[in-house]
Amino acid sequence: QVQLVESGGGLVQAGGSLRLSCAASGRTFSRYVMGWFRQAPEKEREFVAAISWSGSSTYGADSVKGRFTISRDNAKNTVYLQMNSLKPEDTAVYYCAAKVGWLDEYDYWGQGTQVTVSS
Repeated sequence: QVQLVESGGGLVQAGGSLRLSCAASGRTFSRYVMGWFRQAPEKEREFVAAISWSGSSTYGADSVKGRFTISRDNAKNTVYLQMNSLKPEDTAVYYCAAKVGWLDEYDYWGQGTQVTVSS
């Protein structure tokens, strides 16, 4: 099992930046594909970005391409989401998640961190 704890959320003006972090417990962090999701009020949870076990491959939703970057540091058991050029529509609770296989469902989820972008 792996436990995930997000941090780095907050209030930022439109056009600003934030970097989210997700710290994972355990010694097998590099065995997991990591992802970021978000859920805005009264909306369904949506995929944001994913990164492969070594970090060599990443994938992002069209809505964040060119603005958000996912990365990971396996030595620190941490995955990051760098968010630039933030828009009010990026306001949501952001969750990190982990899974073993690239095509698997995500098995482990963090508790979420709130990101609010003011206009």
